Amino acid sequence: MKIPEITILAIESSCDDTGVAVIKGNQVLSNLVANQEIHSRYGGVVPELASRAHLSNITPTVDLALKDAGISHDKIDAVAYTIGPGLNGSLLVGTSFAKAWAWANDLPTVPVHHMRAHILAHFLAPNPAPDFPFLCMTVSGGHTQIVHVHSPSKMEVIGTTLDDAAGEAFDKVAKLIGLPYPGGPLIDKYAALGNPDSFSFSGSRVDGLDMSFSGLKTQVLRFLQKNLKSDPNFIDNHLNDFCASVQTSIVAMLISKLELAVEKTGITQVAIAGGVSANSGLRKALQEKSELESEPWIVFIPPLKYCTDNAAMVGMVGVFDAADKKFGTLSDTPKPRMPELTPSSQ
Repeated sequence: MKIPEITILAIESSCDDTGVAVIKGNQVLSNLVANQEIHSRYGGVVPELASRAHLSNITPTVDLALKDAGISHDKIDAVAYTIGPGLNGSLLVGTSFAKAWAWANDLPTVPVHHMRAHILAHFLAPNPAPDFPFLCMTVSGGHTQIVHVHSPSKMEVIGTTLDDAAGEAFDKVAKLIGLPYPGGPLIDKYAALGNPDSFSFSGSRVDGLDMSFSGLKTQVLRFLQKNLKSDPNFIDNHLNDFCASVQTSIVAMLISKLELAVEKTGITQVAIAGGVSANSGLRKALQEKSELESEPWIVFIPPLKYCTDNAAMVGMVGVFDAADKKFGTLSDTPKPRMPELTPSSQ
């Protein structure tokens, strides 16, 4: 697929990290993220603190991104920014700055759906990109979906979580055993050292392509209560095995739904996206599907730097939409509860 040679300044501020990137076509000229460490003290993201940090970070991060890209503002063709979904205050900072910067430089804006950006991150160079159509499982702290991707602009959600997201399940389980926020990556770290068959946790049974993770969290809670009652040091003594068992259960739930999606659609090009796509257990399970002797999947796994929130993926959407003249207006406002792409009946 030929990528339009359009230069985009992109801004991502949907949660607690301020991301700024400059991309030309699908070439990433710079991609910076200003992290906010303070939230780990509170066990989760504090919206007011996040928006205040964005205010402090966004101007110097934009300046540095342009400098690192070796490009001046007059070489930018459009400004892309995340309009939703996300935290209202955080989105407001990024949206306001992007529109103001674009207006000051007489440039059009491209408002971007956050989850669409995660999916189209697969088209950033130098990694091979899937052909259309393909399936993409978006897995993060706020979303778990199976998306039928027809084109850069047409995407159907054919399966979604009915309650909690997979990333939230990882973080909540981590919190139950006293791991700091964000706990998902720590569960992955300890899981690599443990035996996944040590304990058994069954996933919720949901028909079709939809998923549910609330039942697993309840099951894990009761399991911990029972074992801590008989052994107060249970977590310390079995941390690695416990993490490996939980991770294996969550990954098995995700892969089983992907298997069903492949069976239903006949599409064997399968990608993952979102923060949980950095999970080593999920990446390994998907890689194994590409190595099957019979009917292997064509698998697309993003580089780790494009799994978590970043502005390069926002810029990729900006390139596609700017090429189609799909621009925003200065009256566009943040959409924290933005609809989930395009729902589809199963």
